[in-house]
This record gives sequence, structure tokens and C-alpha cells, in this order.
Amino acid sequence: SSVVGRDSVRILLLVAALNNLDVMGADIQNAFLTAPCKEKVFIKAGAEFGPDQGRTMIVVRALYGLKSASASFRSFIALYLDDLGFISSDADPDVWMRPNTKSNGTEYYEYILCYVDDILCISQNAREVLEELERKPRVKYKNGKIEPPSNYLGGKLESKTINDTKCWTISSQEYLNAAITNIV
Repeated sequence: SSVVGRDSVRILLLVAALNNLDVMGADIQNAFLTAPCKEKVFIKAGAEFGPDQGRTMIVVRALYGLKSASASFRSFIALYLDDLGFISSDADPDVWMRPNTKSNGTEYYEYILCYVDDILCISQNAREVLEELERKPRVKYKNGKIEPPSNYLGGKLESKTINDTKCWTISSQEYLNAAITNIV
């Protein structure tokens, strides 16, 4: 699975603040079902298949629960990001980056961070980058939402303005409270 590191998220939120970049997030709908299956999986159709009951069928999509489902989805999304000109970082393979130029001529990198089906984009035009990815076949966002993130990797994200600089805070308080409640 794509599992971006927490340190990568924190570092890139700092990069966003220092370079006045937008941060937007989206959640890919039915993620595993969008990817082709890497395994050879056959099933015998049950009653829910109506007239095809009893027939042998081939599973062509990475169903949740298959051993290779996560790897299939990661390969699938990696091909799309590569096609859009993004390259995977050597330091964290689930941080994707590509060079771009701001409207004022400043060169910078825009980033896509992947945590399974949750995508965070950092760019001057983060919404446009995520829309560019959504134009790829089978990539649709849950409820069509591309918005500033409120949660990522179990942490609560908040946008703050300090000395006219937009920055982000990340807190694990809600995650810790839920974990403690589940234990007790």
C-alpha cells in the first residue's frame, strides 16, 4: 500500500507555508476496484449472479481482501502519476513531485502525497492538479470533493495565518482520545 510517512507530511506542510502553496486533499472512490488485479483469481458464481450461477468467473479488479489488492492499487496510481510527469521521491516513495513554475516565474516543485486512497496535493494550483488526476480513467473522488484537508494520517489538520503567512498545524489529540476510549 501507499503509506506516506508522517515526517514527510510535516516537512511538506512546512514547504507549503514557506513557498505560499495551496494544500488540497481528496479521497479516491472505490480505490482497489479501480485497479486491475495482479493475481489470477477465479470464483464460482453464487446465487447472486442469477442465470450465471455456478459458472467459473475471473476476477479482473483488485478486490478488498486479496493479498495483492494494495500493491495493485499502488501500481495503478503510480502509472497515472508517472503519466502526469510526477516522479517518486527516493526518500519516501509515496511522495510524488514534479517541477513547475509559479505565475511570477519562480520555479518550485508540486507534490502529491499518497496514503492508500487518501491524496494530499501541495502546489500553487493544488485543486487543478487533483482535477488533472481525476480526468484519468477510473479515478473519481468520493462525493466529488477536492478540499483543504481537515484530517490526514489520523491527525487533525488546521490552517492558520501567522504574520501574514498561511501555515498548517497537525494534532494527534483526536486520534489519541479515540484510541484510549477503545482500550478502556
